[in-house]
Amino acid sequence: MNFADSEIVASILNDNGFGATRNFEEADLVLINTCSIREKAEQNVRQRLALFRQEKRSRPGMLIGVLGCMAERLKSKLLEEEKLVDLVIGPDAYRSLPELIREAGTGQKAVNVMLSREETYADISPVRLDSNGVTAFVSITRGCNNMCSFCVVPFTRGRERSRDAGSIVRECRDLFQQGFREVTLLGQNVDSYYWVDETPSPESSGGQAAVVTFAKLLEQVALIDPSLRVRFSTSHPKDITDEVLYTMARHENICKYIHLPLQSGSSRVLQLMNRTYTREWYLAKVDRILEILPDCGLSADIIAGFCTETEEDHQETLSLMRLARYDMSYMFFYSERPGTLAARRYRDDVPEDVKKRRLDEIVRQQNKLSLESNRKDLGKTFTVLIEGDSKKSSDDWRGRNSQNKVVVFPKAGRSLQKGDYVRVHVKDCTGATLLGDII
Repeated sequence: MNFADSEIVASILNDNGFGATRNFEEADLVLINTCSIREKAEQNVRQRLALFRQEKRSRPGMLIGVLGCMAERLKSKLLEEEKLVDLVIGPDAYRSLPELIREAGTGQKAVNVMLSREETYADISPVRLDSNGVTAFVSITRGCNNMCSFCVVPFTRGRERSRDAGSIVRECRDLFQQGFREVTLLGQNVDSYYWVDETPSPESSGGQAAVVTFAKLLEQVALIDPSLRVRFSTSHPKDITDEVLYTMARHENICKYIHLPLQSGSSRVLQLMNRTYTREWYLAKVDRILEILPDCGLSADIIAGFCTETEEDHQETLSLMRLARYDMSYMFFYSERPGTLAARRYRDDVPEDVKKRRLDEIVRQQNKLSLESNRKDLGKTFTVLIEGDSKKSSDDWRGRNSQNKVVVFPKAGRSLQKGDYVRVHVKDCTGATLLGDII
């Protein structure tokens, strides 16, 4: 989501006479787009700010700004107490950037962190940053209404609002016409997407306002062209519906991959997290996904060491991972976020060494599951979208299959290019990558 936001910011700045540089030593303006979900992310930002402030000593006219979630949460500290930045801009205030930059240029401290119930940046065409020309992100919702006790996002990004469905489809169609072959629809919770189209075509709905659910939006994007792949992230287990799953099954170009955050395998801890489901309910959802989409790839978010987590709770997480058989996971140990319900209500009482040990066990478990999953694909053939050269060798291509697995294969003198689809037969694997040959 932050990457997509940075592309919106780049578009606004381009329209106001700015151009990008990869060399911060020559930049007049440096903006850091930040995340507050984990403490380590904030630590990384502070280290980067210190580097930029050192550069600013030799070039006083250089402006430094902080965007995004950390900006909203730490505005006064960054501006007044630590004096690290000249601008602070929240996630809904990017349109005000040109004015704020002018203010900061006169020596004033410029800040706008107001949250909005309407802003979706639907009319801004993002500038694609560091693009491979094949895959692109498209935001469909902003904010979040799920008050998970550990998460700061509802406070830093505001309440949930859905973007105009027509603008989403137009952006995806434009990307396809520009040569992109895959779009990822983004939102804190894509499955709660809900848009009322007040001006539908008379032939489609008798002139009445039409409701566009996530399943309907997914289908509209898939129908742009069969050679445009469609992915999405992130789903909340409580909101993903059979309608979405059947839509995925109906369209080959909707990738068979779902990121389904778990957070904990213990029903007791899930209740403390305010996740609104139990261990059993989550496993039933996994079963339903695989019933409708037998070849669907699955991944999860997992937090080790949440408040009051016991060794038994931790073992329940490990056992659920084995039952769900995730292809991959994003794994972290809990860091308390100021302002969240967990910070106000619970004590962060799991020692850090215990958190790290449990996280290490979760990571080792996932590495084992990922290798087992990849070994099951040996001998299979997949359609792979070429995204570019392999990271290890320019003699090999790198791409992903529908299940979001990375596939590496020799170029073998064939006249292919990024954005082409190829059929690849898998002959070997690592825990992270499938290795094969074009057939």
